[in-house]
Amino acid sequence: MKKNLFLFLLPAILLISACETLNQVLETLPDPDPTTGEMAMGLKEALGNGISSAVTILGQEGGYFNNPLVKIPFPKEAEFAATTLRDLGLGKIVDDFEKKLNEGAEKGAQKALPIFKNAIKGMTFNDVKGILLGGENAATDYFKARTGQGLYDAFSPEIKSTLDQVGATQIWTELTTRYNQIPFTNKKVETDLVKYATYKAMDGLFLKVAEEEAKIRKDPVARTSEILKKVFEYAAKQGGE
Repeated sequence: MKKNLFLFLLPAILLISACETLNQVLETLPDPDPTTGEMAMGLKEALGNGISSAVTILGQEGGYFNNPLVKIPFPKEAEFAATTLRDLGLGKIVDDFEKKLNEGAEKGAQKALPIFKNAIKGMTFNDVKGILLGGENAATDYFKARTGQGLYDAFSPEIKSTLDQVGATQIWTELTTRYNQIPFTNKKVETDLVKYATYKAMDGLFLKVAEEEAKIRKDPVARTSEILKKVFEYAAKQGGE
């Protein structure tokens, strides 16, 4: 009876043993390379997260002004005017203007998010592969090439509106008017404030996006989902970092 029971159970025992062995073998095998769909999904998720983080950081109060790496300074080509005004005891108006300039960039930063997201949606697989396996700033370079003019065209009116709302335009007009009226000044200030602020704000955004890109490429902890782990581990094996 026992013998018959053993013979009856033997196929099940062998099957269980084979399954356990197969599982052990599978665990030792490397994960398959991500599919093209997984690459696209993983990269777009990573870039979307990075851009959202960059915009959130820069869009908060002090996001630009309190960060020396992205703070928008007094226009360099008009620095001579700031120096002269400080020498004349008008340093406060210079300081107020610089603070308002950064406040305008902070309030306008959120307007950039849809533009970046549209660039992500429009990525081809060649774009995805080129970014994933490219250099450490490949995604940032892609955004600069694909969103630069569109970002400027969309961002510039928002910057102007915001600068007007926070009073930066008025301060700039007052500042430059006062300087240009100083006797014996042989160099007038003609800086395009909106253009200057827009490009500086864009530079700050691209810098933060580059930081987020570097983080996701180099820091495994930043890969917060299985698809991100799989895609960027693959990129690392291919020398994409």
